[in-house]
Amino acid sequence: MRRRTIIGAAAGLALARPAIAQGSWPDRPIRWIVPFPPGGSTDLWARLVSEPMAAELGQPIVIDNRGGAGGLIGTEAAAKATPDGHTMLFTITTHVQSPVVLRRFPYDPVADFAPIGKLGVTPLVLCASPATQGGTVQDFVAWARGRDLSYGSYAPGSSGHAYGQMFSDEARLGMTHVAYRGEGPMLQDMVAGTVACAFHSMAASGGAIRAGRIRPLGLSGTRQLPSLPSVPLLRASGFSTRFEFSGFIGLLAPVRTPQPILDRAVAAFRKVVEAEAVQRRLVEIDTIPAYLGPDAFREDIARCLREWTALATELNLSVQG
Repeated sequence: MRRRTIIGAAAGLALARPAIAQGSWPDRPIRWIVPFPPGGSTDLWARLVSEPMAAELGQPIVIDNRGGAGGLIGTEAAAKATPDGHTMLFTITTHVQSPVVLRRFPYDPVADFAPIGKLGVTPLVLCASPATQGGTVQDFVAWARGRDLSYGSYAPGSSGHAYGQMFSDEARLGMTHVAYRGEGPMLQDMVAGTVACAFHSMAASGGAIRAGRIRPLGLSGTRQLPSLPSVPLLRASGFSTRFEFSGFIGLLAPVRTPQPILDRAVAAFRKVVEAEAVQRRLVEIDTIPAYLGPDAFREDIARCLREWTALATELNLSVQG
């Protein structure tokens, strides 16, 4: 009986230890994996949210940029990280897109993650490089037709990749796809005239657009951007409804992260993203605030996966690598 009592007490202590750890979370800096290089829109959004959230949680949040394979490298690392709340993933729609088009699922976009919250959405802007001609999408198409041109994307299998292919196909341009490891490197080549056009986020490329270094021609999505009142939706310019696909920007944790940690992270994230200063900054960088809590965000991710799988199948969109 004595031995059984000791074993039972030891088991009770073993079970209690995780609760103690959870109660003290975070007890050291938190790492947010961003599966793209510095300088792109995902990196910008992560840094916008991480600073006030670090103040809310009382520990620094370190941004760990892990670009490559359309976000798969960083995302797989996050999925396999110790689920103790000290490693999270700040990501975008490529979270569901890249596995579909690469036909490789090193992680399950829905089942392997615990959603913390959705930040918002952003339309992509079709932009032309200074090496091209045409002030409107129709003029650009007329100039580009019959030329040997390329379009860029910030990641293989991303919305920018799909939109670029759809634009090339629907405009009958036959352009070659050039994939980058993030929007920052793609923007550099756009400004240099290395690629003819690409779909950009205003968060990362708004400065170059406003400065006239690249020319905006059309918008994806269904909402006009107040900062670009003269730039039409591609749907309104005669292109298909496929350009209306809507994605997400948000924060996730490994799926086995303890619920008390998730609850605190969810509360902090919501407080930060719904703060007036953050909402105002999002609008300033043409990001549409659209907060969703964990359950609704999970459903949104699953919706994106279904819709993207259908779109990629329709386009026969696949990427080698």
